[in-house]
Amino acid sequence: MSHLAPLISDLALILICAGIMTLVFKKLKQPLVLGYIVAGFLASPHFTFTPSVTDADSIKTWSDIGVIFLLFALGLDFSFKKLMKVGGAAVISACTIILCMIAVGIFVGWTFGWKQMDCIYLGGMLAMSSTTIIYKAFDDLGIRQQKFTGLVLSILIIEDILAIVLMVMLSTMAVSKNFEGMEMVGSILKLVFFLILWFVVGMYLIPTFLKRSRKLMSDETLLIFSLGMCFGMVVLAAKVGFSPAFGAFIMGSILAETLDSERIEKLVAPVKDLFGAIFFVSVGMMVDPNLIVEYIWPIVAIIVAILLGQTIFGTAGVLLSGQSLKTSMQCGFSLTQIGEFAFIIASLGVSLNVTSDFLYPIVVAVSVITTFLTPYMIRLSVPAYNFVDKRMPPKWRNMIERYSGSTQPANYQSNWKSLIYAIIRITVIYSVLTIAAIFISFSFILPLLVETMGDKWGRWAGAVITIILISPFLRAMIMKKNHSIEFKALWKDSRFNHAPLISVVILRIVIGVIFVIYVINHIFQASVAIVVGVAIVVVLTMIFSRFLKKQSILMERTFVQNMRSKDMFMVYRGSKKPEYAGRLLDRDIHLTDIKISADSLWAGLTLMELNLGKRFGVHVASIIRGTHRINIPGGQTRIFPGDTIQVIGSDSQLSAFAEHAEAISEGCVDDDFEKKEMLLKQFVVTENSKFVGKTIRESGIRNKYHCLVVGVESSDDMSLRQPDVDAELQEGDIVWVVGEESALDSLFED
Repeated sequence: MSHLAPLISDLALILICAGIMTLVFKKLKQPLVLGYIVAGFLASPHFTFTPSVTDADSIKTWSDIGVIFLLFALGLDFSFKKLMKVGGAAVISACTIILCMIAVGIFVGWTFGWKQMDCIYLGGMLAMSSTTIIYKAFDDLGIRQQKFTGLVLSILIIEDILAIVLMVMLSTMAVSKNFEGMEMVGSILKLVFFLILWFVVGMYLIPTFLKRSRKLMSDETLLIFSLGMCFGMVVLAAKVGFSPAFGAFIMGSILAETLDSERIEKLVAPVKDLFGAIFFVSVGMMVDPNLIVEYIWPIVAIIVAILLGQTIFGTAGVLLSGQSLKTSMQCGFSLTQIGEFAFIIASLGVSLNVTSDFLYPIVVAVSVITTFLTPYMIRLSVPAYNFVDKRMPPKWRNMIERYSGSTQPANYQSNWKSLIYAIIRITVIYSVLTIAAIFISFSFILPLLVETMGDKWGRWAGAVITIILISPFLRAMIMKKNHSIEFKALWKDSRFNHAPLISVVILRIVIGVIFVIYVINHIFQASVAIVVGVAIVVVLTMIFSRFLKKQSILMERTFVQNMRSKDMFMVYRGSKKPEYAGRLLDRDIHLTDIKISADSLWAGLTLMELNLGKRFGVHVASIIRGTHRINIPGGQTRIFPGDTIQVIGSDSQLSAFAEHAEAISEGCVDDDFEKKEMLLKQFVVTENSKFVGKTIRESGIRNKYHCLVVGVESSDDMSLRQPDVDAELQEGDIVWVVGEESALDSLFED
């Protein structure tokens, strides 16, 4: 008998268990994640009635790969531009929820006397709601068109990126075994530095490469390239001290801005599903019933803390951001569960050996129970709001309404605020690129030049090359926005603005001079006056260089085009929502997309015939048909199958509209579908056949019997020829026809 590696038999066991459990949980209309966890428990040594996994270490490695793919897929769905568009309401809400829930988790752990690291990690696990579970619950309940769901999904976007930051902070604390303030600040600055560096460099290089190699990119090559980039960034992140999952997330977010992002997402999905399933199965293998029984009261306490904490602090956070009480409570009740990030943080604690063995099974048990409760909590939000609203003092209600109205975003932004924000952003980004270029030059280029050219000439060449490398960045950092609309407006507005504006320009020049001084001083030993003088001359040369100006503009133009290419393509394709859709989220109405199916009752009708405004109170803003967009369509505009209708209305109006729009005709479901399958048969024209001497047109085979003649085999040369409707059928001809079984039977009977 040939030897079979334990890993293969283990994979067979867990995938068979996972496959069976997914079918069961799909039938029960429960999230598949729970099925994977149950499958993991069945394949674990804790369940003695089934075979168990023998090579747990290999499964652990595969589950780590699963985490990488989960975060890579999350990055593909994330994109940094999406983060910029979610609005202040989501940021305020997410930060409030995370800070409060971390405090709740720490307090619960402290109450049970757990050690400090267990309490801190528990707080991190409780702070993150499950994106996967909430998406599934919204779809199952059919409420994705409602206003609050858009805000919940925006909050989840912020939570996802803050979860990455939290993982970095927890890793730092695990290494230091304590909460060191300066060390934590250093870790965050390091995180921001590499985040900016990788994103800017990645957005400049990767989309450009994909555009130029698009003709060579088949599905196979694109998949391999994407996974190579993912794991390359994973290795790079690990080398600089971050978690591998962080690197996968960053590469996913970079690829999310490319034109091929949707294609990459579809190609990666099966691989992600496989390794993600193995990860969640490995989570289930950590479940120990004995530990759960032993820690039943902490489990109950944590469940109560999540349900009450997310409900209270989620509602408070959204309310604080300026939303209505009803929207706030709907958001708070929707966030009452923990999921994939809780498992990832728990596995991080286990891998770093800083958390106790009991914490992982407890978190899994809590996640399973809160996941089951999620749909019921979402349904409970409106009755809970009605209960609170009826018993709330009128004074409180008026205060909330006034606060909600007063915090709506203003469109006005001062020129000073806009200019300073832009200059800070430019200075930080180009400073990061300059530091990275200097580091690469000093670490790799300078030692190589010194070794090949000798110490003196190698240092001179190293200094020149380093300054050439950083010169486009320094010039852009110094000169950008000096001729902008805001700068000119402020200069003309008042002479009192001249001094601050000149100071800002001088400050950026000083920063550029400091960078050049550092390069010169690191390579040569010279007096301060000489170094400063040379640095000033070098910076002034950069400022007045037309070549550097051209290079800086080309670099920035390429970056901006790469950033905007996906949005431009989505506009062309008609799949990008208009800018005003985000602003409507802060009002009582919002915009949603409804797809008209091929079987819809509305297909083929005009807007006047549908009378949507009177029937549902909604307004049709646009109709997207393929790559065409019909804005403000008139009453004579006809709805076609496949159209996407962008509609504005309230939650109740849009729910009723979507229900009717998605209704299909009863006659569209064909019970006799199999009987209407087309068959190919043949018959011979005999001497007594009524078709002898008749043309195909005269025979009535098509009109009377509903069959189609596809070929005639001549009796003379036995060759099959294309049918000519005006050619006569002769005795001995073999006629090939296609039709439904009943039609063919009728033809042959006659």
